[in-house]
Amino acid sequence: MQVHAGESREDYLETILIIQQQRGAVRSVEIAEYLNYSAPSVSRAMSLLREAQLITMDKSGLIQLTQTGCALAEQIYERHRLLTRFLMNLGVSRETAEQDACRMEHVISAESFEKMKEHAGIC
Repeated sequence: MQVHAGESREDYLETILIIQQQRGAVRSVEIAEYLNYSAPSVSRAMSLLREAQLITMDKSGLIQLTQTGCALAEQIYERHRLLTRFLMNLGVSRETAEQDACRMEHVISAESFEKMKEHAGIC
């Protein structure tokens, strides 16, 4: 499966948000461990996210989402959580639901996602 630049960016933003919620502070090494990616790959991605003004990184290496980055991360994480729950409610195992949701969250249209939220009673 080919990973598109937008999908990769969304995965990194979502990961930063999750780690931030779990631990408070986020460093590149934690992102690499969480995603099981190499340190150079994460370093390059962080550079691109900084250039896009989606994160900031201080001199000690602490990563913070910018307001725009946080909004994007929250949006994709909401999709991930709802899609996972939706699939599990259909009887899909947690592991499969998580994996499928991770792929689906990047391609589902806003219209379809909103209809799923309505169907699930989440507005």
